[in-house]
Amino acid sequence: KDLAKQINQKEVHWGLLEDSVEERMEKALSDSDRAEAESKDADAEDNNKKKSSEGGKQGGSLNKKLKKDKLVGPTGKNTKSETSMVSAAPRVKPELTLPATPVEVEQSILEDLRNRAQLNNLALPSVSFYTFLNTHNGLNCSSISNDGSLVVGGFSDSSVKVWDMAKIGQPAKTPSSQGENGSSQGEHLSSTSEGKKPYTLFQGHSGPVYSAAFSPFGDFLLSSSSDSTIRLWSTKLNANLVCYKGHNYPVWDVQFSPVGHYFASASHDRTARIWSMDKIQPLRIMAGHLADVDCVQWHVNCNYIATGSSDKTVRLWDVQTGECIRMFIGHRSMVLSLAMSPDGRYMASGDEDGTIMMWDLSTGRCVSPLAGHNSCVWSLAFSCEGALLASGSADCTVKLWDVASSTKALKMDDTKAGSTNRLRLLKALPTKSTPVYNLRFSRRNLLFASGALSL
Repeated sequence: KDLAKQINQKEVHWGLLEDSVEERMEKALSDSDRAEAESKDADAEDNNKKKSSEGGKQGGSLNKKLKKDKLVGPTGKNTKSETSMVSAAPRVKPELTLPATPVEVEQSILEDLRNRAQLNNLALPSVSFYTFLNTHNGLNCSSISNDGSLVVGGFSDSSVKVWDMAKIGQPAKTPSSQGENGSSQGEHLSSTSEGKKPYTLFQGHSGPVYSAAFSPFGDFLLSSSSDSTIRLWSTKLNANLVCYKGHNYPVWDVQFSPVGHYFASASHDRTARIWSMDKIQPLRIMAGHLADVDCVQWHVNCNYIATGSSDKTVRLWDVQTGECIRMFIGHRSMVLSLAMSPDGRYMASGDEDGTIMMWDLSTGRCVSPLAGHNSCVWSLAFSCEGALLASGSADCTVKLWDVASSTKALKMDDTKAGSTNRLRLLKALPTKSTPVYNLRFSRRNLLFASGALSL
């Protein structure tokens, strides 16, 4: 605890990136809108500059709504007056050199932001649940691309399989037409008699695959395995591009940064590492945990990564220096999942006992502990404006928590430690018998979830 106290004095710049894609598009959009409705939008813009979380309730002009939405993309900020988690998150300079975003990608992000659903404690998200069938306990991990069009599974037989949702059920009959709440993935271990497989098979690993993650734009896929390597695949070419070797033991988790190009890995060798796609050696090694690093998550401004470990702590690391700048103590079992709020101020962590804790990155304090589930919390995700937190667990439920009101209470009462403050459960969504492996909110605020039916 003394060490944690000492570490937690260091400064953290938790704000959002200057000149992010969203911000640029917001400017472009407000320019085009200004031509249409000069006075209205000038108003909206001023409001937005002052308070990004003001007045989202009525929707106002499209620009007003959009500007707020803009601030919530991958690097988000709050939109609703109810969320009021941050009136305006500070801006920070990127420490890494960030890749340029292709024009067509910017267009698609813009389209998504135009069509974003506003979520709060009254407006809950729609959930699309992808259920894997007949996996015979072979599925270790799964992940869903940003727009929900691709679903990947990592298997114990060292294979990685990617399903294209558009093609499901077309060439061949899949074993079942509907999953629990949406499309089901037929897991054909033998080639189907009708000929065409409903998935693309990626082979290359020589051990069970423990983690898989799509790049922000869905064109690349990372997988990590017990063979201690990480592989980069192209979903366009359906080929393995690079094999990254650096860890000496199984790699439990791998995650792309919010802008792509960089990724982080977590391993049994007690380290986390930062990589870039174009170099085969890690750029940074984060060492300090006393046991396995089980999960890793990027901060929205890409300057930090968080790691959760079997030593029951969560740590925040500076990507540029590789040093630990926050240590969060409070979990009673190994930390299995992490999520960063879109405004970059809060982090949620879930552990093996089913406890979820929310942390304030600037102070290093726990904002609200909550006994959430009665089994491992495998996945956490904040909605795009940061008002809701979704948690997926081995107890076969997805739960939705009200973040906005609890952080608001914290704001009013900033003098106390705030540990009495509990996150409010808005809704529990049980599946028939499917542990929830993975959750993700799309840019339009649709919640995707996946898991394998376990009988």
